[in-house]
Amino acid sequence: MSEFKVVALYKFVSLPDYKELQELILHFCKERGIKGSLLLAEEGINGTVAGTPTAIDELVDYLERGNQFKGRFKNSEIKFSSAADMPFLRMKVKLKKEIVTLRAPEADPTKIVGTYVEPEEWNDIISDEEMVVLDTRNDYEVAIGTFENALDPKTENFTEFKDYVAQNLDPKKNKKVAMFCTGGIRCEKASAYMLAQGFEEVYHLKGGILKYLENMPKEESKWQGECFVFDERVSVGHGLEEGNLTLCRACRYPLSEEDKQHPQFIEGQQCHHCADKISERSRARAAEREKQIRLAAERGQEHIGDKAEEFARKNKERMKQLREEQRALNEKMAAKAK
Repeated sequence: MSEFKVVALYKFVSLPDYKELQELILHFCKERGIKGSLLLAEEGINGTVAGTPTAIDELVDYLERGNQFKGRFKNSEIKFSSAADMPFLRMKVKLKKEIVTLRAPEADPTKIVGTYVEPEEWNDIISDEEMVVLDTRNDYEVAIGTFENALDPKTENFTEFKDYVAQNLDPKKNKKVAMFCTGGIRCEKASAYMLAQGFEEVYHLKGGILKYLENMPKEESKWQGECFVFDERVSVGHGLEEGNLTLCRACRYPLSEEDKQHPQFIEGQQCHHCADKISERSRARAAEREKQIRLAAERGQEHIGDKAEEFARKNKERMKQLREEQRALNEKMAAKAK
C-alpha cells in the first residue's frame, strides 16, 4: 500500500481576499506534514500536495467546509493518486496574478467555458473526423505521451497558446475543437479564450488526462505513453500508477532509460536536451545538487538543505533560464566572429 496520498485540485472562483488566506492554508498544511505547492489568486486556487491519507482528507474537508472560505472551494475539481515516497520537498502557498497564466482577460472561466466531456465519453468525441483534437500542454509534456491524432502546438509556455490559435486555427473552418491538458485547468481558460475568439463548438476533457487515466480501462484507452506530472514521480500511467521516467537534474526534462544511454548524458549534470544549451556554471550547480541529494539519501534525510528550493523549481522556469543562457552564448559568439 502506498504511504502517501496525492491530491491535485483547482477551482476558478472569486477570491478578493486571497492574500489573507495564504497563511491560514500554509499553517494548516505544515501542522499535518503536508507538502507541495498551492497557488492562490483573485481568480481561484490551483495546486498539488501530498501527505498521509488522513492529512489529505483533512485538508480537502478544511477547504470545503472551513468557515474562512465561505464555501467557495466546494465542488472543486479534485483528483487523488498515490506515491510510494513523498513527491515534494516542502510546502508552499504562493500568491499569483493568475492560477494558470494566459494573460488574456477575455478568458474568464467563471463567465464562459467550453463543453465538459466526461472521460467515458472522450473516445467518441476525439474519434469524430471533423474534430480538431488539441493538446494544450507544453512541448516537453507532449513528448512523453498524448492522445491518438492530437495536434501538438509545440508551445514552451501556455501564453504561446494564443499565437498558435491565431496562426493555425480559424473559427470559420475549424467548426469543432476538443482540447485536453493534465488536470483540466488549462482547458478551462483555453476553451474560454477560444469561445471569445469566435469558435462555436469547443469541448474539453473534464478532469484532464489524470481523470481519464484513472477512469478508463487500459484496453479501451486512446492514450499513448505516460503523463508528465510536476513532482518527483515525474510521470504516471493508467490507473495513475507511477511511470518509468526520471528527471534531468539540470533542465528537469523527463528522461527514459533510452535517453540515459545517450552519449551526452551525464548523471546529475546534463542530458542531450540541454547539453548544448547549459552553461558551465549551471552544469556545476546541477552536479552539486545531485551530490547533496545523494548525501541526504545516504543519511536518510528528507531535505537537501538550502538547495531544496532550487531543486524543486518547475521545469518551465528552468527551461526559460536555459534559453536565456543560450541567447547570451549566441550573442557572445556572434560578437567574437565580428
